[in-house]
Order: sequence, then structure tokens, then C-alpha cells
Amino acid sequence: MPVIEATGVRKTYRRRGKPPKAALDGLDLVVEEGGVHGFLGPNGSGKTTMLRCLLGLARPDDGFMQMLGRPVPDELPAVIGNTGALLESPAFFPPFTGRLNLQLLAQASEIPAAQVEAVLDLVQLSDAADERVKGYSLGMRQRLGIAAALLKQPSVLILDEPSNGLDPAGMREVRLLLRALGDSGVTILLSSHLLGEVQQICDTVTIVNHGRVVVAGAVSDVLQSRSSGAIAVGVSDSRNALAALTEAGYNAQLTDGHITVEGVADGAVIVKTLAAHQIYPSWIMPVQVDLEQAFLELTDDGGRPL
Repeated sequence: MPVIEATGVRKTYRRRGKPPKAALDGLDLVVEEGGVHGFLGPNGSGKTTMLRCLLGLARPDDGFMQMLGRPVPDELPAVIGNTGALLESPAFFPPFTGRLNLQLLAQASEIPAAQVEAVLDLVQLSDAADERVKGYSLGMRQRLGIAAALLKQPSVLILDEPSNGLDPAGMREVRLLLRALGDSGVTILLSSHLLGEVQQICDTVTIVNHGRVVVAGAVSDVLQSRSSGAIAVGVSDSRNALAALTEAGYNAQLTDGHITVEGVADGAVIVKTLAAHQIYPSWIMPVQVDLEQAFLELTDDGGRPL
């Protein structure tokens, strides 16, 4: 059974003086046990609403959801002890230190005090733990929020934009932390707009638009499904190589110092064509589509499932 599963979830917000807005329009979500699952979509696509519904902060109008084998939000108390979450901007007592904020949270949940020091070390905030939170940078507050989400040593971790406000070094620290947690068996549902980070961290991904899923699966499969069907060729004599390929009927062009040949699945035919003109490539490889390209293609269709 998946750790998180949602089927046909709908949520419409009714606003005074404005037409109703469908935040979730029959959304399906499946997150298997262990690893990191990316939850992606443009602003307003329903990501945060879905996470709020899973955590009982919003009630869907229709659909079914379960976490750890229990229907939510009705049986959320049975699973919340094994669930950590960082949703939107973390809220703390600004006059208190980072350590004291975590100690209060730990006491409220009857968590051993030693766990506070463990999570501070995990997110690399030990040196700033005795500073007041009101003096923390946005990135430090985000790391403190992640530490709070980890206090319960959860088996499920739900994070909404955890790298918000972090500098490149901080993003790398969070990336390594989440990857290590996923490898250790924690199931992480990660909503983020940093697609390069997601591609490095996530095992699987769900991309949504206008409250509906447009694609879901392993990151490698999603990228493969959006393959450009192009071959990149490195040659020393690019001018003559380009002429030879064009003459042979290929759609080829010079791109950033190498030749790109569109609509070719087998690079061997390119090598054979060039060899017939005494031109030998120094390297040849398929053009890879990254997650950002796939995301833009998938969400540029009016939100209709593909």
C-alpha cells in the first residue's frame, strides 16, 4: 500500500464577489514508501492546497486520501505522530532562541530533549541555536522549520518549498540532508519550484497544473518520455560536417560549438554519414531533456492531462 494516496480530490474556494475557484479538480497522487517524491506545478496549480488537505488544514469537497494506511483527515490523529511537515513559512516565537523554540515543541509532544540537539546538528544550526529567532535570516528560519519537522523522527516528511530563502550552500546542505533521509527509508513528499534541485534529489515526481495531474512517475521515465529525439555531435571540422549532414537530408544545425541533428534515434547513422566524407566525430550523444524543459512543456497546455 502506498504511504500517501489520493484519488479524485476536489477543492473549490468560494470567494465573496468573485466566481468560485477550483484549486483541486479531481487530483490523484501516489507516493510509495521511502525516497523523495517531487510534487511540482506552477503557482496556483493546487500543490499547497493538496498538502493542506493531507494535513487536515483544509477539507476537500470530494475524493479519498490516506496516509500510512489510514484515511485522512478523519484518522489523522492516528498517523500525525509519524508525520513531520513544513508548510509555507514556519512560525516561531521571535523573541526566543532557536533552541528554546524547539525545546518547547519537544516538550509539547513529549519528545526527549536530546532530539533537539540532534536535529539542530542535522540542519547545521547548532552554532546559532542560542540566538533569537527574530535575528535569523530567512534561510536560517527555513532550516529551523525543517529541524522542527524532524523532531518526531517521522517516517513521512511533507515539505513545501524547504529551500526558500537559502543561498547555494544552504540549498546544497538541504539537498544532501533530504537525499540522506530518503535513502534511510523516510518517505518525503517535496513541493518545490527549484526544478534543478528536484531533479537531483527526487526519485519520483508528480507534475500538476490547474488542480489536475499531467504526468507522474520516476524522474528518469518522465524525462525519457519528453526526449527531444536529437543527437549532439562533436567534430573538429564543424562546417564541412554540417554541410555533409544537410546534403544527406538531415535537419542539422550548429549549436554551442557542436552539431545538433534533430529527429534521429540512432547515432550510428550519423557516424556512417560523416565517415563517408572522411569526417570522424570526437563524441556523439543523445540530447538530454532536463526537468525544467519537461516541466515547461507539460504545463504549457492549458492544464489538460496529457
